[in-house]
Amino acid sequence: MAGTLAGSAGPWAARVWAQAAGKQPVILVVGDSLSAEYGLKRGEGWVPLLEKRLAEQKIAATVINASISGDTTAGGRARLAGLLSQHKPTHVVLELGGNDALRGLSLAGTEDNLMQMTKAAQAASAQVLIVGIQVPPNYGGDYTRRFEAIFPKVAGATKAGLVPFLLKGIADGPESASLFQADRIHPTAAAQPRMLDNVWPALRKLLGPR
Repeated sequence: MAGTLAGSAGPWAARVWAQAAGKQPVILVVGDSLSAEYGLKRGEGWVPLLEKRLAEQKIAATVINASISGDTTAGGRARLAGLLSQHKPTHVVLELGGNDALRGLSLAGTEDNLMQMTKAAQAASAQVLIVGIQVPPNYGGDYTRRFEAIFPKVAGATKAGLVPFLLKGIADGPESASLFQADRIHPTAAAQPRMLDNVWPALRKLLGPR
């Protein structure tokens, strides 16, 4: 995982931490259907569960879920500037890329979109957490490896935080058949706490001592 603490990520991180000192965190989640509660009741998704965990741990933070089902990295990139201006987040969680793969979009384009989104958020003094996703092996070994590599590559180049695989322990676990909706793409409500558990350690690290 790329270093994200002020002591290990250099002057940029130190500047962000200094600016964020004393400010209540505003966490902006920019994602697709995996974060937009597709097929779930309101409040069951991992993002609403994140709000509950923050409250349980007495971390005063605002969570804004700007996720849209079906969104791509190009779509997220197109609307990010407006979201940054409107919400002025201290932290941005980027959970995009899965629909790029499903639509067969350019891997280079996906990488560039994520890179530019990360840099734009950082330029707005937000810390960024990149949430990786993987595609099924039927896409071919070469494609799946190259797609999976995009997320750590962007995180490493920008010193952003990284969640290697949002669906770890869900898509690749022994209970996978029971943790997906009928479309075999979207996780069930039962899978959402595991998704949060995959995101939480990296996000908690970015939030710093509280």
